[in-house]
Amino acid sequence: MAAQPPKSASELDRKIDDFLEYLQVDKGYSPLTIRNYKHYLSRFSEWMANEHIRKSLKDINSEVIKQFRVHLTKVSDGKGATLSRKTQSYHAIALRSFLRWLIKNDIKVMSPDKIELPKIAERQVKFLSGDQVDRLLNAPSLSKITGKRDKAILETLYSTGLRVSELVRLDKDKVDLGRREFGVVGKGGKARVVFLSSRAAEWIDKYIKARKDHFKPLFIRHKGKIEPTTLDEKMRLTPRSIQRMLKKYVAKIKLPVDATPHVLRHSFATDLLMAGADLRSVQEMLGHKNVQTTQIYTHVTHKHLKEIHESFHGKGGE
Repeated sequence: MAAQPPKSASELDRKIDDFLEYLQVDKGYSPLTIRNYKHYLSRFSEWMANEHIRKSLKDINSEVIKQFRVHLTKVSDGKGATLSRKTQSYHAIALRSFLRWLIKNDIKVMSPDKIELPKIAERQVKFLSGDQVDRLLNAPSLSKITGKRDKAILETLYSTGLRVSELVRLDKDKVDLGRREFGVVGKGGKARVVFLSSRAAEWIDKYIKARKDHFKPLFIRHKGKIEPTTLDEKMRLTPRSIQRMLKKYVAKIKLPVDATPHVLRHSFATDLLMAGADLRSVQEMLGHKNVQTTQIYTHVTHKHLKEIHESFHGKGGE
């Protein structure tokens, strides 16, 4: 639950806390997403206080929003530059969501549609070619159990398109290797069924059989102090450890692309679409709430189709 504001808190701060609680309880947003919303809305509230603007909901109007957005263009990002347009847009998105929630609760405020989102450059999707995927999947040395584990992780990421946060939450008893499927709960509490390739299932099976432990997590650490009394969650790999592992193999095979777990997710989606899968099916497999999120991949596949068209169309008459 979001912490209750003190009695002396402004009307704006009280409603922000209520909104964050709504995101947690009713919408099932992740702690990271709630933290981000809190950061953006708190920055707005603090700015209003610094500008000596009364922090009541009726004082939020187009002119106030305009002044706040001018302020954001001057805010430091902590790295010697100002906030990017993308980060500025996140503040606008948070404010729009907050105003929509207020209206939904019969509170009269300015229309969220009056807050325009800044135009940002089209999102670029990084993905690996088939050859690069093969090289990465074959990078781990299989002589040690850590290599078998890493091989199973890489095959699973590419086979399923899982988010790294979903991967590390997997437990051995929840993965049906016979049927090659399992269930996950993704962003916003959205549940879906995930399917494994035969190769991914084979490597998970080899890794599990090579282990001599009782721990529940599917992927665990094999270094450091491990005792029979060690708790399961102390053994579970973290998203950061998976990211470091991938970085190590990228360097080992001198891959020209920074292959993060999310790049493997992009590669999974792009491979499906290039092979002819429909957008709605890929949306379901990725666990996207809206198909618009999945559409970022169509720019890549359209480019691919254009290249094929230019390479082969009209060549018969030459």
